[in-house]
Amino acid sequence: MTIGILNSLLARSESILSSDHSSVVSMNLFVALLCGCIVVGHLLEESRWMNESITALAIGLCTGVIILLTTGGKSSHLLVFSEDLFFNYLLPPIIFNAGFQVKKKQFFRNFMTIMLFGAVGTLISFAIISVGAIHFFKRLNIGELKIGDYLAIGAIFSATDSVCTLQVLNQDETPLLYSLVFGEGVVNDATAVVLFKAIQSFDLPHINSTIALQFVGNFLYLFISSTLLGVLAGLLSAYIIKKLYFGRHSTDREVALMILMAYLSYMLAEFFYLSAILTVFFCGIVMSHYTWHNVTESSRVTTKHAFATLSFVAEIFIFLYVGMDALDIEKWRVVSDSPGKSVGVSAILLGLILVGRAAFVFPLSSVSNLTKKAPYEKIDFKQQVTIWWAGLMRGAVSMALAYNQFTSYGHTQLRGNAMMITSTITVVLFSTVVFGLMTKPLVRILLPSSKHLNRMLSTEPSTPKSWAVPLLNNGHDLESYESEQNLTRPTSLRMFLSTPSHTVHYYWRKFDNAFMRPVFGGRGFVPFVPGSPIEQNDQQWH
Repeated sequence: MTIGILNSLLARSESILSSDHSSVVSMNLFVALLCGCIVVGHLLEESRWMNESITALAIGLCTGVIILLTTGGKSSHLLVFSEDLFFNYLLPPIIFNAGFQVKKKQFFRNFMTIMLFGAVGTLISFAIISVGAIHFFKRLNIGELKIGDYLAIGAIFSATDSVCTLQVLNQDETPLLYSLVFGEGVVNDATAVVLFKAIQSFDLPHINSTIALQFVGNFLYLFISSTLLGVLAGLLSAYIIKKLYFGRHSTDREVALMILMAYLSYMLAEFFYLSAILTVFFCGIVMSHYTWHNVTESSRVTTKHAFATLSFVAEIFIFLYVGMDALDIEKWRVVSDSPGKSVGVSAILLGLILVGRAAFVFPLSSVSNLTKKAPYEKIDFKQQVTIWWAGLMRGAVSMALAYNQFTSYGHTQLRGNAMMITSTITVVLFSTVVFGLMTKPLVRILLPSSKHLNRMLSTEPSTPKSWAVPLLNNGHDLESYESEQNLTRPTSLRMFLSTPSHTVHYYWRKFDNAFMRPVFGGRGFVPFVPGSPIEQNDQQWH
């Protein structure tokens, strides 16, 4: 009896040890693949076609094929897909770094246009994709899908992935276009996730006018509350670091506090069932405006590169996994009896994405142009085509939402659900690889060369990172770490005559200087550390 119990315990411990060891092996291989992606991406840096995301996707696909062959067709990936891993650990550094590194002047100067594209445009795209899915998929008889599933499809495929285009565009050469594509991408993801959560929280089969109004109200509540939470979290971090001034004892503490406060804002939004993407994005913007200036010089360099590195690794991780998961044999086996129908569903979804994107980019660009007076502030047709193209690719957010809606812990045996998962994988792969490969050549054809652009910029009355900076800035900003272009700078008198002084930005600066910075710090608040290079420089001058 005792011997039998001991044998069973030994067998169980051996199985646990073997499973632990297999996990270690998987993680070793995955980390090695991440290193390989970085090396290959570096070697292909000057490539006309490739970029980091496509490289990671291609390596993931090749790895998936090798694993399929070695396991006899049983599995294609090293790690099991986890929504918690994606939403709680990989997405936060990407979105936070987007807000932290954003050129705030350009972003807020084009804020209304960005909100038009990111929020209103996403709703238009969502409506077109949802209606199209209901119309076509019911005729194809792909399986039993409810009204909530069709609306979820609209939210899933209205979430864009503009990483490929942003890797091609230059933030200094095309500031307007970059800020629009960048800002729309973040607001779009947040809007799509908020829509998705709102759809899941309502009884849509029994919808009426009251439920519809509640749906709209819930959407607005999530949007506004998430933004305010991000702003408050950023201000709290700025106040704590300014008041306690950790840098006089340890720069490690202030760096650690910045990273943890940023992550806390994301998890608080999840805790309160808000949009964590919006929260952490605006937390990043506020931290870069106030908190970042309250830490020591060495901590500024550390945090800037730490956030960028975490974001970079997380992006590669996601694309590498998507490449491997695309060959998951279990999902393809369910739809293997009707491959033509699966291809048809993917083609319809791609068509709806193209139409849904065009349905708002060109009309909303015209609306935005009506509010702009200066020609350089308007979005010309070539830029509109670039913005349209930038939003055609689908990525990790679409994958994660599709898994959330149509699988249980990454698995499904329902025909309709399996069809939607495989179609999502197909759309993500096709759009990222095919559209992504065509992005660099397309952007080079549509946009003027940098030399021609510099001549254009030198005649504009106000551009970011040129002569607007001395008027608006005191001291240095996060953006000052980046290289500036050698542009002709007009005199201050000409600047004041050619640009209106009483703008929204002007009044915000007055409010910021009078009320916000005295409390929360920011640019101009330079921490003083005894024995630091700053002190030594001061002694040399005296």
